[in-house]
Formats: sequence, structure tokens, C-alpha cells
Amino acid sequence: MEDYVPFLTRRFSLALQLASELHYRDHRKGTTIPYVAHLMSVCALVLEAGGDEDQAIAALLHDAVEKHGGLSTLSTIRELFGNRVASALEFRSDSTASDLAKSGDWRGKKQKYLEHLRNANEDALFVAAADKLHNARAMLSDAQEMGEKSWSRFKAPKEDQLWLYDAVVETLRHRAAPKMLVNELSSVVTELRELAMKG
Repeated sequence: MEDYVPFLTRRFSLALQLASELHYRDHRKGTTIPYVAHLMSVCALVLEAGGDEDQAIAALLHDAVEKHGGLSTLSTIRELFGNRVASALEFRSDSTASDLAKSGDWRGKKQKYLEHLRNANEDALFVAAADKLHNARAMLSDAQEMGEKSWSRFKAPKEDQLWLYDAVVETLRHRAAPKMLVNELSSVVTELRELAMKG
């Protein structure tokens, strides 16, 4: 058996530190879970599906631009981690909005997100698939534990949430997203829909 050669370098450590610093006040919606837990989970999914260091870094920073600084943060990420990582983050529909209050209604934003996803590069698709899978897992777990009350923490009703996840699965299936992630996402969304219909 060959010795394992780690491919995560100091760049990865710097990305983890930056993600932690940017999101240190953030928590998962409706919970006290530190937001960085989500970022690390998405990163783990990317690595477990065969992602490389740039994709893992993009996973750690996938919400940094949207939530913390817009174009200024994207510029910093490009300087620290290179064009490939920055390009993986640019596709998000509201990533570069300086004022999120002006970025449109929920349905409009999600339609724009889906449109960008259809044209996103392979790295962005990888991160998007892992992000949506982790979110869907959390939603399913909450729905199993809390029932109908779990949906109240979201801005949009459950019918719209399920529409979005169905559309994401369909979009990712027709693009170069990792099948391992998309297949599990599809299964989780199906289970979530069945549970929602019972409620």
C-alpha cells in the first residue's frame, strides 16, 4: 500500500480560517448551530466525492461573497486563492449584490440562481451539489423531528422549497455535477416531499 500524500496545503488552512472569521457571528437558520459547521460539512462532501483542493476551498467560502462583502470579498478571495476558486463563486445569482435587500423577491432570486446554475462551471456545480445536499439533509432531519413547524423558519412555504429542490436536482442531472452527490440529493428530496405530503 502506497503512503498517503496529503494534497490539502496551507491554502486550505487559510481558507478555513477565513471562512471561520467571516462567519463567526453567523448561525444556521432557526438554530444555534455555528454557520461554519455547514461550510465544513459541504467541504467534506466535496472531498468525499473526489474534489480537489480548489473545489474544497470554494466549498468553505461558498457563502462568503453573498453574506460578507460582495465584490470586495470576491476580489480578496481571487487574490488569496486564485481565479479558479473565485470563478466557482461568481455564478451565484446574488453573490455580487452589495445590498441584499435590493436583490429581488425569493422566487425571483431562486429563478435567477437556477439560470446561473445552468451555465455554471464544473467547480461551481460540484460545490452547489454538495451545498444543496447538506441543506436538504438538514431539512429532512428537522422535518422528521419537528414536523410541520420545521418549515416555518424559511421565507418561502414548503411548496416553494420543494419546487426549488426539484428544479435543482433536474438542473444538476443535466450538467456535470457529481452523480454521487446528485443521486443522494434526489433521494433526500423524494423523502422530504413524502414527509411533507403526510404533514
